[in-house]
Amino acid sequence: VQLQASGGGLVQTGGSLRVSCAASARTFSWYTIAWFRQAPGQEREFVSSIKWNGGNTDYTDSVRGRFTISRDNAKNTVYLQMNGLKLEDTAVYYCAAAGRYYGRDVAKYDYWGQGTLVTVSS
Repeated sequence: VQLQASGGGLVQTGGSLRVSCAASARTFSWYTIAWFRQAPGQEREFVSSIKWNGGNTDYTDSVRGRFTISRDNAKNTVYLQMNGLKLEDTAVYYCAAAGRYYGRDVAKYDYWGQGTLVTVSS
């Protein structure tokens, strides 16, 4: 599975941005897709995930209510809509795919995109 993240950019606090993760696999609908992020000098952390059927989603507490994850299996794409952005959301956002797993453990995700930078300014 090849993943391509896109949509990052510079936005002011309180603004919105949508990042996308496009996958190459014809079996895309079999995979859980998650977003992780990594700020400079920090470990990669879980942000959100969506199960293969789209019926289950998960969010880390700091983004719940502001971010929304969704997927379009017909387009092999997962979206992360980010609203009410804060300075602390600044990071490189990575999408990742896992088969037969739905959770937050970074080690369980087998495929990773290259990352897209989100910068929130005051």
